[in-house]
Amino acid sequence: MSILARPSVLGVVLSLGIALAAPEAHAQSAGREVPDNRDQVMLSYAPVVEQAAPAVVHIFTAKTVQRRRTTLFDDPFFQRFLGPNLGDKFGQQPRERVQNSLGSGVIVRADGLIVTNNHVIEGADEIKVVLHDRREFEAKIIGTDERTDLAVLRLEGAPADLPVLDLADSDSIKVGDLVLAIGNPFGVGQTVTSGIVSALARTQMANAGTDLNFFI
Repeated sequence: MSILARPSVLGVVLSLGIALAAPEAHAQSAGREVPDNRDQVMLSYAPVVEQAAPAVVHIFTAKTVQRRRTTLFDDPFFQRFLGPNLGDKFGQQPRERVQNSLGSGVIVRADGLIVTNNHVIEGADEIKVVLHDRREFEAKIIGTDERTDLAVLRLEGAPADLPVLDLADSDSIKVGDLVLAIGNPFGVGQTVTSGIVSALARTQMANAGTDLNFFI
């Protein structure tokens, strides 16, 4: 059995769209004051994380793969004198093993619909979803799109109290927007990171084997 920790790009990305006031703009609306110095600026993402994190799930998959057992016949030294396919002549058949992988996804509908990355569940024989409160459910694949690396799952026996995050309009994202990413990178557990939208419509992605041009 092997475990493959695949970084899940999706997790959940939240665009906060927080605009900072210009230092010279001292005229403001009622109830707001522009900080005079750096020490007065206090910003916490905790309220957003508390609202979003419960809808982010861990996804565990298992699939059976075939792998030929390495023997002396695979050693380059022996292959040089005995030939490259000698192992096959002696019945060195591929062996089956279970390969596990993991990633993250986000619940987008109360009936148990989950969006994740296609590479997380691709070829999986079994899919298990672990919620924020550690409840576990089996899941089925509803649809996939290899071009965008997206997949949709549905929980089996989904409870009525699922936390949900609504999908927003990605066309409203602007360069410079603050972003939180919540996911399970490399299986270390739920992790929150922050940054900004650095660019839109990266056309260079077309050279990476895809014809999609509009990537953040």
